[in-house]
Amino acid sequence: QKKHHNEISHHLLDSVSSRPFRERASLVNPLLSLPRQSQPSRARSLRIFFPFATPPSRHPLDRAVLDLDFFTTAIMATDKGLEDVPEGQIESNYDESVDSFDEMNLKSELLRGVYAYGFERPSAIQQRAIMPVIKGHDVIAQAQSGTGKTATFSISVLQKIDPTVKQCQALILAPTRELAQQIQKVVVAIGDFMNIECHACIGGTSVRDDMKALQDGPQVVVGTPGRVHDMIQRRFLKTDGMKMFVLDEADEMLSRGFTDQIYDIFQLLPQSTQVVLLSATMPQDVLEVTTRFMRDPVRILVKKDELTLEGIKQFYIAVEKEEWKLDTLSDLYETVTITQAVIFCNTRRKVDWLTDKLTARDFTVSAMHGDMDQAQRDLIMKEFRSGSSRVLIATDLLARGIDVQQVSLVINYDLPANRENYIHRIGRGGRFGRKGVAINFVTADDVRMMREIEQFYSTQIEEMPMNVADLI
Repeated sequence: QKKHHNEISHHLLDSVSSRPFRERASLVNPLLSLPRQSQPSRARSLRIFFPFATPPSRHPLDRAVLDLDFFTTAIMATDKGLEDVPEGQIESNYDESVDSFDEMNLKSELLRGVYAYGFERPSAIQQRAIMPVIKGHDVIAQAQSGTGKTATFSISVLQKIDPTVKQCQALILAPTRELAQQIQKVVVAIGDFMNIECHACIGGTSVRDDMKALQDGPQVVVGTPGRVHDMIQRRFLKTDGMKMFVLDEADEMLSRGFTDQIYDIFQLLPQSTQVVLLSATMPQDVLEVTTRFMRDPVRILVKKDELTLEGIKQFYIAVEKEEWKLDTLSDLYETVTITQAVIFCNTRRKVDWLTDKLTARDFTVSAMHGDMDQAQRDLIMKEFRSGSSRVLIATDLLARGIDVQQVSLVINYDLPANRENYIHRIGRGGRFGRKGVAINFVTADDVRMMREIEQFYSTQIEEMPMNVADLI
């Protein structure tokens, strides 16, 4: 496996070094070339939300991810004047922080849209990230969903585009169709008074409809890499007027195999295009993008207190055998339907199986996974958001950034296959400090993974109490 990883790394390096586009930076990331400093002593571990448990290897380019202390050290080293930021705020090599939308000098129509959307004051990441983007800097923001990052780049994009010019000026990529559609809705809602068009260019929809919409010249295009790449190649999505390129959930996009499309899209952008990259983690393939295609970027790291499990009560139910989970969930159904709930399974087949079994027992549930056609997925999400559907069974497709505000209960029917997805699933239940409950079904085979999750996030998962309904 390690040999395979190294072969991929070397292939990436070779392919990057052979590309003529933008002589922006050396292949060796400046973050990785900094000397490792001794770790500061601290009462609590910083390994809360990012998969930074990988020990340093002998060669920096072989490291799968940066650890948090090292990433922070790198930020500090790029700006020696950076002072310590209070807990719960942001670490960055850019020291301007604006804590009011009124002080950001936004267009009046945009400011009106921001307040109409329901914002009162910027979140921590918005205070730090909106201004450098508006001022034209390339920006790397390392942040999870639930911190306000979608509105961060949406506001920035809307401030920079010219509504009178009918051509694509900003391109936003997302790893899933649902996330792309959600971003589009946010852009349209915040830009409601600006007379702009924002088109969602995603797979599973009519290619002909995309072609027609793109010919009308929407100022903002949000999409998934495959369809966007296809539209650029067919010359329906023109890039010559592009001002900004945003990659949301970059780690997830690259891990899903979109590397070639993303690199090809970069080749077709004007050299002056501003790049904004958002990623929960900084694995090697994401660093590859930042070093090759970004110019002296502003780096922003959401500190641990901004991304906390506080307010989300985590429980487990010991289910001795896999086949007993269904009866356990059936017993819980009345509790589940007090509120809206999401139930996560690890495979599409399990989602379909569980949906059929619960429906056969006269329980009302809906289901969503990647095998469904786009119209069906849209309808299910619409019903769930409106509250007409109360229990949604899903794969990890839903776990990245889909904001269903009223969800306060998450059930992990299966523990996630990798630890990183645990926080994305649980994040459905307590965004921006909202309370939530997570219940994990744990078989004898799952105990080890649950302990790893506890250690990884420095958290504790308690046995579920009898009065769990009172906590939801």
